[in-house]
Amino acid sequence: MGDKQQVFYIHGGKAYSNYSDYIEYLKTAEIRNLPSSIQMKKWSNSLPESLGEDYEVFMPSMPNSNNAKYKEWKIWFERHFEYLKDGVVLLGWSQGGYFLTKYLIENELPFIAKALILVAAPFEADDFGGEDGGDFAFATEKVGDIAEKVEKIYILHSKDDFVVPYDHALRFKAGLPPATLLSFEDKNHFLIEEFPEIISLIKSM
Repeated sequence: MGDKQQVFYIHGGKAYSNYSDYIEYLKTAEIRNLPSSIQMKKWSNSLPESLGEDYEVFMPSMPNSNNAKYKEWKIWFERHFEYLKDGVVLLGWSQGGYFLTKYLIENELPFIAKALILVAAPFEADDFGGEDGGDFAFATEKVGDIAEKVEKIYILHSKDDFVVPYDHALRFKAGLPPATLLSFEDKNHFLIEEFPEIISLIKSM
């Protein structure tokens, strides 16, 4: 167990600057977990199996993901630090990437992160379908500081992302010149069942 490559994955969520917008979401959101609903399969659900026995994959359920607050996510992230070691790969999808970016700008890690992988991550507040990222917004002019805190940075974004526009990836790349930008044509907001490219990327490290 001690020799396994650690991967820490943080899922997405919704965050609102205005509580009234969250209430509106509750009133209008599609109900997807009915007995008759077809459950969407997503690549992250099978991440541990796809990576295999040589990997120790952390996939915490972050607090109140439908009305996320940065302070709550920060506390829960830090609660896991005692289990993480040098060389961990940090992987954030959507709101998870937004969170990791803000955290790394504002804080020091007690371990060395081998890589930061941002998948469909917002760069700044925008209209993400009724929500705007809430208090996860960070000082965009300081995003370059992350390069001093992790060994490698990867930005993964699809040009047809209908939630977080592709332009956010370009702004990340502009602020983080050392980062590697991996662009896709048809993976939308990575709401896809299989994502072999992310598996290959992690295994290449």
